[in-house]
Amino acid sequence: MASSKDYLEFVLEQLASLDEISYRSMMGEYIIYYQGKIVGGIYDDRFLVKPTKSAKQLMPKAQYEIPYEGAKEMLLVDDIDNKDFMNELLNAMVDELPAPRKKK
Repeated sequence: MASSKDYLEFVLEQLASLDEISYRSMMGEYIIYYQGKIVGGIYDDRFLVKPTKSAKQLMPKAQYEIPYEGAKEMLLVDDIDNKDFMNELLNAMVDELPAPRKKK
């Protein structure tokens, strides 16, 4: 099932106070970038983030979910209505994420 554009817009609105938020559509889903790094994505109208150390600390009871068949597990963000939490989460995660790969 593909994610809705409405859900994408809601997530982006929650993250609007952060600079350098972007997304890329991929097979009906959306990859979310912060400062050029992949932090997670929207899959089946669920906002999932990479299970970094800080994400696990900020969401100790978060469920691990698979974004799509064959993918690694990610953390489900269930406090998506809380803009302050969303900003704190992405700011905590960004330094733990790998730099984007250089394009050839």
